[in-house]
This record gives sequence, C-alpha cells and structure tokens, in this order.
Amino acid sequence: MIELSEILSASILFLWVLILVLFITRRLYVYMRSRGLEHNVAIYYNRKIIHILAGGLCAISVPILFRTPLIPFIFALALALLTYIPHRVGRLMYWFQVEENSYETSFCIMWGVVISVGWLLSNGNFWIGILPVLFMSIGDAVTGIVRNKLYGRRTKSWWGNLAMAILSIPLGAILGLAGAIAGVAASIVEHFEFKFIDDNVSIPLVSLIILLIANVYAPWMIYVW
Repeated sequence: MIELSEILSASILFLWVLILVLFITRRLYVYMRSRGLEHNVAIYYNRKIIHILAGGLCAISVPILFRTPLIPFIFALALALLTYIPHRVGRLMYWFQVEENSYETSFCIMWGVVISVGWLLSNGNFWIGILPVLFMSIGDAVTGIVRNKLYGRRTKSWWGNLAMAILSIPLGAILGLAGAIAGVAASIVEHFEFKFIDDNVSIPLVSLIILLIANVYAPWMIYVW
C-alpha cells in the first residue's frame, strides 16, 4: 500500500529535479558560456551535473524514503515524458539537450526500470537495482567530466573509463564481490557505443544482469542489506 509520506517524498524529489533542470543548470550554462566554454562543452557538463544531482541523489534516497519501487518508477516515467516532449515539438532545453539524441530520456526510463526490476527480482534487496543506477548516474558522469576536461568534446577515452572504475569498484563493493565485479563491467562497457543502445542503457543493464545472476547462483558474493 502506498503511504502518504511516499507521495510527499516523491513530490519533493520531483520538484528538486525540475528546479535543477529548468533553473540551476540553465544559469550554469550562461555562466560557463560567459567563461568562454563552447556550447557543446557547457551542455555536456550540465548533462553530467544532472546525472549526479538528479539521478544519483534520487537513487540514494529511494531506500530511505520508499517502501516499494512503484512511486519511484512512476516518478521516472514522468520525467522521461517531460524530457521527450521537447524533442517531439522541436523546442529543446538547449542548455542540456541536443538534437542528435534523446539519451536523457533513456536515462530516466532505465532509472525507473532498473531500480524496480532489481528490487522485485531480488526479493527486496533494493541495492541490486540502485547500484547499477549509481554506475550510470555517478560513474558515467565522472567519466564524462574527465573526458570533457581532457578533450573538450564528447568522445570515448580509456582515461575516462579508468576514472569511472576508480569510483565504481569501491562503490560496487557495498554489495560485496559481485558489486565490485559489476563496477568493473560497467566501467568497461561504457567505452563502447552500440548502434541502437546508448550507455545509459548498457551500463545499468549489464551491471544489473551480473548482480541478479550472482544473487541466484552465487549469493555468497553479495552483501545482503
């Protein structure tokens, strides 16, 4: 049963994400441009800031604020719709969206799906869904920030993947050996681009599969919260 506190918590998180996306990052875009950063560089930094302060922060809040994954799932799909509509109507939020792709929409969808599937298929060990989302939110953000700093554009680089691994492996270790292995896999798979799958799909999907397999066939590899 959904509790009133869950609805209130979701409303507060939703409001925070809207403030971050619609106001804070827009101001940051103006500031970065005034400091001489190119349009695409400013956009890329903003996307990673949103990854961390929206995707990462909200994911960490889930086990504290919610009793089931239902409300977070609805919350994520609502944000997916709000990020997809500008692409459909041709009115992008230029300070973080680009015409070439709608990866921010797949980010929102995977955020909700992975947390929900991990939570349900592990019989309530919510970290099995949350950890892959943190790899996507925080780990991938670190990768992108390092690459943006080094190259000033969106590109793949093993230096970025190394930075991601340095963060993701100890982060994954909160779930034991399986989590650390999932962190390694997420850091590697991020380097590769697939025709129809962006890394907002591949990173959480690969790491979730590893954790679910370990949960069934090698539960000794997972620290149970």
